[in-house]
Amino acid sequence: MQNRHLSQVSWAGSLRSEVMGKMEHVRMVGTGALSAMGEDAAAHRRSMDAGRCAFQPIGNLVPFSRPDLLASWIEDRGLLRHRKWSPTAMAALHVARQAVHNAGWTRADCADAVLMFGTSRGGAAGWLEPWPERRGFPLMAASNAMHGEGAAAVSIELGIKGAYQVISTGCSAGVDALGMAMMHLQAEVAKKALVVAADLPLVGALLDSYEATGILSKDGTNDPFHQQTTGIFPAEAAAAIALEMGEGEGVSMCGYLANSDAADPLGLSFASGQLVALMRNALQKFGQPAAICPHATGTAAHAIAEARCLHEVFVGQEKPSLHLLKPYLGHGIGAGSLLETVVLAEYLKEGLMPQNLPKKAAPSGFSMPEVATAVQGTIWKIAASLGGHNALVVMQRWLKSISFPGFLNMISYIARAPDHQSSKTWCALQGSNLRPHPCEGCALPLS
Repeated sequence: MQNRHLSQVSWAGSLRSEVMGKMEHVRMVGTGALSAMGEDAAAHRRSMDAGRCAFQPIGNLVPFSRPDLLASWIEDRGLLRHRKWSPTAMAALHVARQAVHNAGWTRADCADAVLMFGTSRGGAAGWLEPWPERRGFPLMAASNAMHGEGAAAVSIELGIKGAYQVISTGCSAGVDALGMAMMHLQAEVAKKALVVAADLPLVGALLDSYEATGILSKDGTNDPFHQQTTGIFPAEAAAAIALEMGEGEGVSMCGYLANSDAADPLGLSFASGQLVALMRNALQKFGQPAAICPHATGTAAHAIAEARCLHEVFVGQEKPSLHLLKPYLGHGIGAGSLLETVVLAEYLKEGLMPQNLPKKAAPSGFSMPEVATAVQGTIWKIAASLGGHNALVVMQRWLKSISFPGFLNMISYIARAPDHQSSKTWCALQGSNLRPHPCEGCALPLS
């Protein structure tokens, strides 16, 4: 007990310098978004607030053996056409420019940044088969076919001279790219990081592979946890997030965790216990989440496995609300996980979580609010990939630093606290920002 109070006092002493000086954290300072729901993050929110989801029969876009398959694609095809860069690179550039503009970064700021690019299918669009109305430069053919051309295009066009990396972990690629960027900032490799993800999977060869694997929706059921769900609605997606280490209000990235099932090449394995272990690790490091955006693809196998994992982790305790975004956006493959994170941040910066589409099935015991919901504390975005890779990012709305009188009250409270739970309760009541703490079971604010 004595050691525990010593650790609390030492934490409090370190916080005093932060309150009196600086309190740095990984901040979202700009975002970009592109899908059928709109050409920036605000447009996505407006579409969702209007209850809109933009699915159409795939036969309206490309020839496919099942022309009635519902899919979602970027409306303005001109945004994706360029003689030099591939369609995927153009989608990446669109959102990257938005994020940089919204962050207020100069050319000099960009020069010092690192770049993380997430994609599942890379340059497949426009390479596996011709892209309508595009006449590419033959000289760029090898580049256009590269998985990482989107990263190269963003680096060249925006003048980013820090390292760039390409993360291709399947459906979680966007969230994994975000996690890698956070690590770069926390390790002081850079003070700024740009995270970009783009996927354009609506091409014949890719659709054929999804169909052969059996993951495409068979009957148009847009209800990912329903017992009769039959598959995904494929979608085009691109998103970007500009990150900085610094002070200020907004959405803060609290942490990133990932692991692998090492079990099944095609789906999430409940039997492996790895997603359960990942969420329990997140509970220990970051505390109870107020809300979760699950992966929720729409395949029958995933609906069963992810629901069982959620039950296993939160059995016997208060359950966070669930907020599903694929019923609005479709499944944007690797870029979809970052797009969902951007949409969550668009709501979270006002202290909200987005509403679910009405009358969607929820895992037993969990709530899925049909109106935008006020939240305090952390939220999770979960992603999972073919091959059994699981990833999770933790976000929170970061409010202004506490006042010095508030700091003194906190010191007094901690000195009297019988355990860490009281300290966490104090933080929640004061509206402080929960941050990872090295003591087991604690989530007190640290830099």
